[in-house]
Amino acid sequence: MAASPQNPAASGPRRKVSRHRGEGQWAAGHFTPLNGNEQFKKDDDGLNVRTRIETIYSKRGFDSIDPNDLRGRMRWWGLYTQRRPGIDGGKTAVLEPEELDDRYFMLRVRIDAGALTTQQLRVIGEVSQEFARGTADITDRQNVQYHWIRIEDVPEIWQRLEAVGLSTVTACGDTPRVMIGSPVAGIAEDEIIDATPALEEMKRRVLNNPAYSNLPRKFKTAISGSPLLDVVHEINDVAFVGVRHPEHGPGFDVWVGGGLSTNPKLGVRLGAWVPIEDVPDVHEGVISIFRDYGYRRLRNRARLKFLVADWGAEKFRQVLEDEYLGGRKLVDGPAPEQPVQQWRDHIGVHRQKDGRFYVGFAPRVGRVDGATLTKIADLAEAHGSGRVRTTVEQKMIVLDVEQDRVESLVEGLEALDLTARPSTFRRGTMACTGIEFCKLAIVETKQRGSTLIDELERRLPDFDEPLTINLNGCPNACARIQVADIGLKGQLVLDDEGRQVEGYQVHLGGALGLEAGFGRKVRGLKVTADELPDYIERVLTRFRAERTEGERFAAWTARASEEALS
Repeated sequence: MAASPQNPAASGPRRKVSRHRGEGQWAAGHFTPLNGNEQFKKDDDGLNVRTRIETIYSKRGFDSIDPNDLRGRMRWWGLYTQRRPGIDGGKTAVLEPEELDDRYFMLRVRIDAGALTTQQLRVIGEVSQEFARGTADITDRQNVQYHWIRIEDVPEIWQRLEAVGLSTVTACGDTPRVMIGSPVAGIAEDEIIDATPALEEMKRRVLNNPAYSNLPRKFKTAISGSPLLDVVHEINDVAFVGVRHPEHGPGFDVWVGGGLSTNPKLGVRLGAWVPIEDVPDVHEGVISIFRDYGYRRLRNRARLKFLVADWGAEKFRQVLEDEYLGGRKLVDGPAPEQPVQQWRDHIGVHRQKDGRFYVGFAPRVGRVDGATLTKIADLAEAHGSGRVRTTVEQKMIVLDVEQDRVESLVEGLEALDLTARPSTFRRGTMACTGIEFCKLAIVETKQRGSTLIDELERRLPDFDEPLTINLNGCPNACARIQVADIGLKGQLVLDDEGRQVEGYQVHLGGALGLEAGFGRKVRGLKVTADELPDYIERVLTRFRAERTEGERFAAWTARASEEALS
């Protein structure tokens, strides 16, 4: 597929640019950078910063780093400065970036489709212990994030990760981010189609490729052939969902334009069925549309979801076919069927199609440490084939376990506080990084989420309905608050004595997969952090008292009174 060069204004006949700047779309001839982010990307490809890190910054230290690299291009290699300790949430939006910056970094390891070998997992754990003060959080996009990384250590970390086939390339930045995929691709008994070959070709084409290293904003991809719809396809820029065409057999339904943050939008179907061999072409085409037609004028309108909202699915598909697939028409196809269950996280013991088993288990809100990861690698090697997976719910899976080894593995995981038989609250609670490390955060999340699990297990020990509780430290929705049963958006609130304290705005009844939609906000409903267990206990008690037979929490919240939800 033909790709525009990194600086399209420098090649070919230049189109006449009108006085009106429009939205900064390259395809409309608007190549002049309209904000600082577009300027530093035009000045130098973010991929090039690696050389400066290796040859200059790692040798001369933090103070030698160019500001446009520090808060811009270094993201192209998975590096963000982390929040300086001691800055409270009230100052998040007040201080300048240099006042928030610590002299340490978050480093994100991309793990496409969550696929790891035990050798890779062990190296991740060793790097954590040696260079990251033991940190190694599992994200809801199947990555692992380190903290406390010194710039001096980054080349050595890269060398160790890359020696076992891992990378941090375009784990952040205005790039194709990690491609999330079904963690049980190729092994699940009920799988419609194994997406692995398509995902590998997609990676080969776009990763570390200058043709796609200057996008208007980040670009998120999901692909899965599971009938469980296990990759939150509705909230990705592009998603390929396994379906069976009545004439052509297994393939993929294409979705575009999903995303959350402060302007949440669910993706829309293009109505197209794509065979697995054509998925990489379509994927590349959608990325190219975003690069060429995406809005570059304002950062808060630069995601693909805004273009899709303005164009609609029909025009988007037409442009894709006519301009980026060489006139090739896509085949109309069916929508994916609704999943038969609400839990889509693969937790527990499940039979594989080869007769062996996989075992999914639940860390607490994605928080693990390097020592634990190396112990998981040991357990997986002793009980399985050496393959492990991360999931989009901050969970993990050990693959290929013989039946007579399952119980021993489960017991070994329990000894590490990694249960394969979690309570509803352990299973369904997620949390973003929060104020501990994130410069955008307003409140704490990880420890509060862990404490909340313990408290709800104590108060409601027999609650066994599927339920998701997602805690986010700011409005940006990294923990998917709008699509959780109980979504908690961090903000400062007033307590009963009029003091400003950490708290949350509450979203109720969001969902993905089964009747996807955004949660309901009850007017004026905000909860202090200290009140959180009381509030959730109160709402869940009312739910159990008022629900009809088989009614899900999300359905109940849609019809419940504001009083019942307060």
